[in-house]
Amino acid sequence: MVKRSLHNCPAPAKLNLFLHVTGRRPDGYHLLQSVFQLIDRADTLHFDLRDDGRIVRTTEVPGVPQEQDLIVRALHLLADEYRRRHGRAAPGMDVAIDKILPMGGGLGGGSSDAATALMVANHLWQAGLSRDELMALGLPLGADIPFFIFGETAFAEGVGEALQSVPGPDCWYVVLEPGVSVPTPAIFGAADLTRDSKPVTISDFSRCQSVHNEPVGFGKNDLQAVAARLFPPVAEAVEWLGRYGRARMTGSGACVFCALSSESKADDVLAQVPAKWKAWKAKSLAQHPLKSLLQDRCVVE
Repeated sequence: MVKRSLHNCPAPAKLNLFLHVTGRRPDGYHLLQSVFQLIDRADTLHFDLRDDGRIVRTTEVPGVPQEQDLIVRALHLLADEYRRRHGRAAPGMDVAIDKILPMGGGLGGGSSDAATALMVANHLWQAGLSRDELMALGLPLGADIPFFIFGETAFAEGVGEALQSVPGPDCWYVVLEPGVSVPTPAIFGAADLTRDSKPVTISDFSRCQSVHNEPVGFGKNDLQAVAARLFPPVAEAVEWLGRYGRARMTGSGACVFCALSSESKADDVLAQVPAKWKAWKAKSLAQHPLKSLLQDRCVVE
């Protein structure tokens, strides 16, 4: 019997442990190097099959009309591919979302939501796409989507789509939300953005994972200086969190994080966070909770 629903499906956030801009392609896209790290802070999505072929987001998301939502756009792409492969319309889907990851935070929330939708719909619809095929399907919607479908800590190159598995740190993170939403085009379009960082290798990253069991940050985030200049709350958050470790911004901002070796140390930092900021802790994840679609956190009905 075909499953009709999958509920409580996580769409985890990611952190860019470093982010270097190494060049620019002729089409204007920037060439990047980064390590993407999954963490256990997540949006939660709920999926119910329909019988009429429609794709409906049943939850209102402020500022994101349904037709612009990456979840809905991704599912329409998968439905088109389903029709090409199977010669008939896809069944359709209702999608509800419990949204906790901030928009414009550099945590990849929208891309992660879309990736979870693709993985779950591919399963419920029995569409038959492989992981690599799902990654390729999602790439035109956002360079982060392939990573979430890839589903494990990854050294990323190109525009972020060329991924290699890499061991990541086993640690906790404190994350600050500075209270601003940073538009990615404003960062990449800035004249003073560093675009010529020297390329690094996986072994360069792996050699700098820890000292005396304390996590050590590798590299830097080339986008941080621009974001800090344009959005002073980002600069303030980096300066404050830097008292407790190597604080840096993730992605194009605005969230700022610091790695800590234990949950108790993360709790100690959280206890000091000024009330003006939203802050939380998260554990590193070695792989996506939905990587096999056999995890306990999805409740099949």
